[in-house]
Amino acid sequence: MRRYMRVRFVCLLLGFGSVFYVFIQLAASLDSQNGWVSKKSQHRSTLLTGENVVGRAAASKGPVNQHRDSRCVNLSVSFWNPYWRLPSGVCGLNCFWESAFRFIIRRPNSSDSVKELAETMHLAVVACGDRLEETMTMIKSAVIFSIKFLEFHIFAEHELHLTFQKTLNTWPLQYRSKFNYKLYNITFPSENAAEWKKLFKPCASQRLFLPIILKDVDSLLYVDTDILFLQPVDEIWSFLKEFNSTQIAAMAPEHEEPRIGWYNRFARHPYYGKTGINSGVMLMNMTRIREKYFKNDMTTARLKWEEILMPLLKKYKLNITWGDQDLLNIIFHYNPESLFIFPCHWNYRPDHCIYGSNCKTAEEKGIFILHGNRGVYHDEKQPAFRAVYEAIVKYKFGDDPFHFLLYPLENNLLQTTHTYCGRVQHLFTKQLQKSIQKIQDTIPRVR
Repeated sequence: MRRYMRVRFVCLLLGFGSVFYVFIQLAASLDSQNGWVSKKSQHRSTLLTGENVVGRAAASKGPVNQHRDSRCVNLSVSFWNPYWRLPSGVCGLNCFWESAFRFIIRRPNSSDSVKELAETMHLAVVACGDRLEETMTMIKSAVIFSIKFLEFHIFAEHELHLTFQKTLNTWPLQYRSKFNYKLYNITFPSENAAEWKKLFKPCASQRLFLPIILKDVDSLLYVDTDILFLQPVDEIWSFLKEFNSTQIAAMAPEHEEPRIGWYNRFARHPYYGKTGINSGVMLMNMTRIREKYFKNDMTTARLKWEEILMPLLKKYKLNITWGDQDLLNIIFHYNPESLFIFPCHWNYRPDHCIYGSNCKTAEEKGIFILHGNRGVYHDEKQPAFRAVYEAIVKYKFGDDPFHFLLYPLENNLLQTTHTYCGRVQHLFTKQLQKSIQKIQDTIPRVR
């Protein structure tokens, strides 16, 4: 009996040793083929200066099998995938190795830890025409207050790219170290590009194609150019952790008060909930969007995201007023379980105060994200909104945020009390004051 146990023990020991040897050899072979390190370090250095990547992405297309071996060796997914969801097409060997060693193998030639990269927040914006200043102000507000690293995906007309680069690259180094950015051309499916371009505004519908274009981004916060962050982006980004298993995106209601709602009074198409949703601030788990099959009213078969957009446009193009936002309302009308709703103080618009205050959560907590739609940053119709915008435009990086941002804004808001929005001026600074308090002790001083 003892002899049998000894033989069994020796066999188990030899078997374990064989498996361990194969494991080590596999590690050595993968690590020696210039795979993990070069991909991420090149990616990192490129982003620091900004880059137009549309042409490069297009050039890289080709049959999957033709590049299977190089992809399996070179593609490292852990630096962009905070939810451990692997992209389609990644081979099993690479999947296995990423899962086994993502936290114990240190990539050389990189100054960023896996943890820092996993916590990167991705933010996308689409800028056309005269929206460059608005976009820069939005980015500025995000960079000032946010804590975790930001990566901006800026979709803009080609003639605006150089100005974006020159402006962002001249920001103080202490702030540029908080973010990377990429520049993309405005692109639509070639066979229907003309229809998408003329939908609502020249490039507004670009947001519908973000899950298709940004295939390597797991989650993304899309915002309109007229958004201002009065709180760190980190806070709205954390809603991703609150999604249940069916939710793929988060937005705020279009209206809180049905009596002044647009969709419930005028819409000629299906819309979400009682008053519809506003897409100016849209948080997306894009991996789930790409994987989901959507219910619809065009066929009994469920359709994927890239399959549903054009049929919806063809069916409803004569009935929609707000373009891509209306299409999103139609999609989530038929798939309500897929939408996470966040409160109105995360997307506070003139509609919430123009006829009297009707955003209860803003009254309790203050405004977290300000949405100056209808051009209110640039006219005299809603001076409270304009005062916030101008305060952030005039603020210089490194100046004391209390004395050069908050206090001047409070003084300017005192001049807006003749409007309904101005009468709730304390809502515009309540959360801003808390955000400034958080960063005051750590903000870089630039002189």
